[in-house]
Amino acid sequence: MKKWFVIGLSLMLVLMLAACGQDKENKAGDSKKLKDVTVMLDWYPNAVHSFIYAAQEKGYFKKEGLNVKVQFPANPTDSLNLAAAGKVTLGLYYQPDVAMARANEDVPVKSVGAIVRSPLNRVVALKDSGIKRPKDLEGKVVGYSGTPLSESVLKKMVKSDGGDPNKVKLVDVGFELNSSLISKKVDAVIGAYINHEVPLLHKKGYKTVDIDPSDYGVPSYYELVAVTGDQTWAKDSDTIKAFWRAATKGYEYTEKHPKESLQILLDNQDKSNFPLEKDVETKSLNILLPKMKSEHGFGSQTKESWQSNVDWLKESGLIKKKPNVDEMFENIGESK
Repeated sequence: MKKWFVIGLSLMLVLMLAACGQDKENKAGDSKKLKDVTVMLDWYPNAVHSFIYAAQEKGYFKKEGLNVKVQFPANPTDSLNLAAAGKVTLGLYYQPDVAMARANEDVPVKSVGAIVRSPLNRVVALKDSGIKRPKDLEGKVVGYSGTPLSESVLKKMVKSDGGDPNKVKLVDVGFELNSSLISKKVDAVIGAYINHEVPLLHKKGYKTVDIDPSDYGVPSYYELVAVTGDQTWAKDSDTIKAFWRAATKGYEYTEKHPKESLQILLDNQDKSNFPLEKDVETKSLNILLPKMKSEHGFGSQTKESWQSNVDWLKESGLIKKKPNVDEMFENIGESK
């Protein structure tokens, strides 16, 4: 009896080990089935990217069969250019810049989802400057990061408010928008974001006035969109749609659980290059969430938005020809 008991026990152990091995093999097989998706952010991780990290943490991408890898750009235009070249699946970029790239350089890229649905960019001045509206910028010095888009936006704002844009002096201050404002090197800046530079100024005790370009002749635009290359879309649209389904769940989770989502973001921040301040990112997320919401579905886009921006860019001389708007976006975020 003892002999048969030992044999039976040994057989059970063999079967259990075989089952464990099979289970590991199945799990390994499952992981191999996941499709790699690379997403390049527009900058280092911050509050606007919370929905991506929430979707990652909660397993929404994995449930869609995706293995999502997040990358950061080495240069400002990387997310656009690498997406166009098919080097990354998706990149995050800005609607007017997408239109200009397509129109002026035939960059084969299109938007697949609007992430932030209205401008974050503002003209910002210190409250004690006396500047309250664009016309007040006459005779003043305005700092900007040297982009033609910012220059055109400012001119349009001042002109729409009855002022003379030629009486405004623009100075390229690079990325030193806040420090230039605080040190009084400039009277105002354009390119400051209400969810980043403005909260940072407030934290340091500075009261500000910020002016929305869309209140003064500049059409409202999607501040941040997700883009992909034309060829990537043609061969891999199902994968991108799967990504967006998971990203939508990430946004919905972030909307319902902002504190938890923010903590997930903070756990994934790049401390060495772009350390985050929790209170600033909390304010940022509070500003962003309403701007990311759409009754037509997270990421939904309209032809009217793209057309109005193309028309304005042509009027401003920022593009030479009007591209085919229908080729510039796919409305996969629209709820059915």
